[in-house]
Amino acid sequence: MSYDLTLRVWRGDADGGELGDYTVEVSDGEVVLDAIHRLQATQAGDLAVRWNCKAGKCGSCSAEINGRPRLLCMTRLSDFDPSETITVTPMRSFPVIRDLVTDVSFNYEKARELPSFAPGPRDDDGKRRMMQVDVERGQEFRKCIECFLCQNTCHVVRDHEENKPAFAGPRFFLRYAELDMHPLDTHDRRELAQGAAGLGMCNITKCCTEVCPEGIRITDNAIIPMKERVVDRKFDPLVWLGNRIGIRSKDDEGRTEV
Repeated sequence: MSYDLTLRVWRGDADGGELGDYTVEVSDGEVVLDAIHRLQATQAGDLAVRWNCKAGKCGSCSAEINGRPRLLCMTRLSDFDPSETITVTPMRSFPVIRDLVTDVSFNYEKARELPSFAPGPRDDDGKRRMMQVDVERGQEFRKCIECFLCQNTCHVVRDHEENKPAFAGPRFFLRYAELDMHPLDTHDRRELAQGAAGLGMCNITKCCTEVCPEGIRITDNAIIPMKERVVDRKFDPLVWLGNRIGIRSKDDEGRTEV
C-alpha cells in the first residue's frame, strides 16, 4: 500500500540554507532513506546525501530525523503516522558540506591522536593468548560502525564548538577503553584519555548510548569504567605512594605498572 508522505528536508551548504517541503509517494515497509532516494529520483536530482550499504552497517547515512540523530536506512516509515511530516536535517555537530552531507573529518583527526594497539612479545610458541572473558568484553566495543551519531548527540561538542580541540568524544572513549582493557596491550592510555582526550569533560548523561544503532552501552561499559581506571591511577593513595617510592604494581588487568 502506498501513500503520500510529507517530507521536509534541509537544503543548503556551508554558507546557509533552509528547509524545503516535498510530497513523496512511499510504500509500506520502506525506510526514510527510500523516501530520500525517491525524492532525488523525482523532484530533487541535486539533493546530496551520503549512503552506502543501506543495511545499517556502514554508518554513512547518519542524519537527524525530527531532531533525533539516526541512520536514514534504519528508520522505518512505519515508526511515524502517515499524516506526520518527517523532517530530515544534517548532523548538527559537524560543518555542512551540502544538504544532508556533513564534514566529519574531526573524528578522523581524533582517531590519529589515539595510540594504536601495542601488544607485547609473543609466547614461546609464537602465539598470543587471552581469556575468553576478555574476548567477550571487547567484542561489544568492536561493533561500532563509526556512524558518529554518538559524537553528534554529545552536548559537550554539540553545544560548545570550542570544546572540540580538547574533547575526543564518546566514539573514541570507546576506543580508549577497548585498548586499555585489552590484556595483551602494553600502552597505558589513561593519562592521555584524561588529558588530551578530555575524558573528564564527559558528565555521563548517556545520550550517546541512547542513539547508538548497534546498541553498544558506551557509557556503562566504556566511559564509566575508563573514568574509574583514571581515578584509581591518579587519586588512589596507595598507587600514588607506590609510584613515588618506585614500587611496581599491577593494574586491574594484571599488567605491570611503574
